[in-house]
Amino acid sequence: MIIVKKSPFLYKNLTYEIIGAAMEVHRELGPGFLESLYEKAFTMELRLRKINVEVQKRITVKYKGSIIGKHILDMLIEGKVIVELKVVQELNKIFEAQLISYMKATGCRIGLLINFAQESLEYKRILLKDNLLEPKSV
Repeated sequence: MIIVKKSPFLYKNLTYEIIGAAMEVHRELGPGFLESLYEKAFTMELRLRKINVEVQKRITVKYKGSIIGKHILDMLIEGKVIVELKVVQELNKIFEAQLISYMKATGCRIGLLINFAQESLEYKRILLKDNLLEPKSV
């Protein structure tokens, strides 16, 4: 994984709006609830902000052009940004790899990992390069 500190932001305004909505949910609920409750509250907040969100979006996973299975994303926002919600002690490389896999499967170049379990909202923005093979964290 290549870590990039300065990079042009793809969908900058949209990702700021998404993170702002997550912060509002975290401000209201605080840490300690189940992921499913944060998902419902976050969905409500996004819709209040007139942001299109597909929850529990089913996708197909392919290998060499053949469908090998299906998967369910936590959220696909505006058809552009995959959001993976967590309620964990800390975000780690396994969660990043999970999100990157979803991004590769869908062709989405931007993904957000959002963790509601901490005192302050924790999030990470992932950007895939054009060739979708080399992820970088920004």
